[in-house]
Amino acid sequence: MRVALWFLGLFGVAVAAALFASNNTGSITVFWPPYRVDLSLNMVVLLLVLLFVLMHLALKALSALFALPAQARSWRLRHQERVMYAALLDALSHFVAGRFLRARKATQTLLSHESVVAQSGEDWPHAARLRVLANLLAAESSQSLQDRQARELYFQQAMTQADARHAGDIREGLLLRAVRWSLQDRDAHAALQWLDQLPSGVARRTVALRLRLKVARMAGKNALALETARLLAKHRAFSPDTAKGLLRSLAQEWLQNTYDLEQLERVWMQLEHHERALPEVACMAAERCMRLGGTAPLAFEWLLPVWERMMSVPDDFSQEQKITLVRVMEIGFSSTEEAIDSNWLSRIERAQMLYPGDAVLQYLAGVACLHLQLWGKAHQMLTLALPRLQDVGLETRAWQILADLAQRQGEDEQAAAAWRNAAQVRLVRKV
Repeated sequence: MRVALWFLGLFGVAVAAALFASNNTGSITVFWPPYRVDLSLNMVVLLLVLLFVLMHLALKALSALFALPAQARSWRLRHQERVMYAALLDALSHFVAGRFLRARKATQTLLSHESVVAQSGEDWPHAARLRVLANLLAAESSQSLQDRQARELYFQQAMTQADARHAGDIREGLLLRAVRWSLQDRDAHAALQWLDQLPSGVARRTVALRLRLKVARMAGKNALALETARLLAKHRAFSPDTAKGLLRSLAQEWLQNTYDLEQLERVWMQLEHHERALPEVACMAAERCMRLGGTAPLAFEWLLPVWERMMSVPDDFSQEQKITLVRVMEIGFSSTEEAIDSNWLSRIERAQMLYPGDAVLQYLAGVACLHLQLWGKAHQMLTLALPRLQDVGLETRAWQILADLAQRQGEDEQAAAAWRNAAQVRLVRKV
């Protein structure tokens, strides 16, 4: 349709021109003394049109001639850009493939071409970012080649270029890479210094928090590691089970590194409520408290939330957790010469009556009776618990207590048999 309209328009122009030229009898006279030139009006119009076309073509030719230097400069710039991007792709390909020496050579080629472009006076917006990425890639390749001197050289050049106007936010990435390199070099102090240079917004990112957690654990900064793990758990960087296990292990590690009772109490108070309620954490804190000279009532106070939770929701506790709790409580019973607190005694009795089939609780009741010098009841409880005890330590300890009770009563043969059973349990379980 458009072509048909063009043809109709051309035909109309042709018809109008033909009508104008055929019926036009006008003439133009040019006086140039002593000459006189008579020209028809049609000829004058034709000459004017030809003159206009010639002038237009001449101006376009002059414009193209004067634009040749700019076009040549633009072509050279595009050619250099293509070469630089090709070198960048080569460097990335070699780096991903593990050819780190070739990757570094490709980045050197890229930087040399970029230097030529910069010296020519050309200013293009992505030059600074390209230089930073090239130096960073060269530094990464040098790190993989264990060439720390070259890595530092390229890294400093990248940091210098990162401050340029068009470099963007790439400086944050450089700082994160520096942290990773320090971790690989096992230099926790340097890694912490790089982390401190991160802006507050970047420091709260998940990748930065993960790095901070690794650095804190490497440096032995348990408080920082636990605080960082809490933030990661809050940001859902881990699954709930993984976060719980991580917090538990960090809290245990922090408690294990305490060397006096005052420090232990300070660490315990810095733990959050749900962390203190973890069975492994509470048991370790209580055991550590008694080993550092703390009182048994203080240790049992820390164990109380775990005990109440175990009584209310027993399915949440594994057999290993119950055994650990019972062992710590047994240490508490034997670490004091005073009588067992009546509240705890009633708790143990209620638990044994509530779960009469639980051999671990029966063992704990027997140990409590032993501490209260109720020899007969202790012997009864331990005898009932022995056939169902699955833990080597508890079973061995039960036979040892029975042997000690038999010796107290002068029954040497029964004591010797109990000692043999204790030794046999360990030998059989080891085999």
